[in-house]
Amino acid sequence: MARVDRKDSPYMLDDALWAYRTAYKTPIGTTPYHLVYGKWCHLPMELAHRALWAIKIVNADYKEGGELRKLQLNEIQEIRDEAYECASEFKDKLKKVHDTKTRKRTFEVGREVWLYNSSLKLFPNKLKSKWMGRYIITRVVRFGDVEIEDAQDQTKQVVNGQRLKPYLERKDINMLDVDRVSYFLGSPDEESI
Repeated sequence: MARVDRKDSPYMLDDALWAYRTAYKTPIGTTPYHLVYGKWCHLPMELAHRALWAIKIVNADYKEGGELRKLQLNEIQEIRDEAYECASEFKDKLKKVHDTKTRKRTFEVGREVWLYNSSLKLFPNKLKSKWMGRYIITRVVRFGDVEIEDAQDQTKQVVNGQRLKPYLERKDINMLDVDRVSYFLGSPDEESI
């Protein structure tokens, strides 16, 4: 019996690929094997024990076999179309869930904003802020892209509007009511952008 450790992993790759290709996948609604070959995977053990499906294939008529093959080709196309529809529905559901978590934001030119530093997500520092600031909006594009300018060195860059939040000073916060402050500052779950 072979040892199961890291040295044997190249020898186990074929078995892992076989298991992956014959396992049922929810997004496509079938197995990858069935999607490619149009038939279900039968193990060699079923052939050795003369399964009923193997006996039927051996005793097939050629004319009937040709018609059966045409039907199988049409069936394979239907399976692929169904898998495409399942994947499309799965992507639509995933997009709907994602869209419910994002908040539509509007920005005006000249407004000061904070920029979310996405590189800190990979290398977290406990005491370093995730928000960089202060930036001034110079241009707003239709699809959520925003051009911002650094207030200190006047460098411009285009970023996604989801990475921005309004820059408020202490005097601005004191003038706002409590409901609007929570909107501008963001909820605790927004920190995990």
